Amino acid sequence: MDYKEKDFIQLLNQNQKIIHKVCNLYMNWQEDKEDLFQEITLQAWKAYSQFRGEAKFSTWLYRVALNTAITFFRKDKKNAFIDTVSEMPELTVPMDRDPIEDKTKAMYEAIAALSKIDKAIVMLYLEDYSYAEISEIIGITANNIAVKMNRIKVKLREATLKNFERI
Repeated sequence: MDYKEKDFIQLLNQNQKIIHKVCNLYMNWQEDKEDLFQEITLQAWKAYSQFRGEAKFSTWLYRVALNTAITFFRKDKKNAFIDTVSEMPELTVPMDRDPIEDKTKAMYEAIAALSKIDKAIVMLYLEDYSYAEISEIIGITANNIAVKMNRIKVKLREATLKNFERI
């Protein structure tokens, strides 16, 4: 194993939580998460020779992971992504419900219904990345991120209220 491989493995081990977050955000089933994890790792390794260190490795890895997740199932029509959140059966909730837990569930349902790009922006925003950092990862201007984030907040507010009323 040469130094390039050792560096990559070390950096990947230090930042693998990023890949897990992306996999959990975009996939619902464990098997799909594992497949996506492997695909992201492979794509990161293929692109590692082009990593110049101008950005942090974590920022670069987020970009690779998100791009891979967004295009993962487009490559193979047999594995077309199905948003299974809307297909999940209604869960029976006990009578002593926790309103905070209900609001949290409603928010997660609203996030799950967002487009893939909007999910990525929300995830990075919740990770406390600045608009400039999100811009660098997603590949659109910081101003565009700010506009999208404002629109996403409105969508989430409306969808969360709607989902919460349903719960």
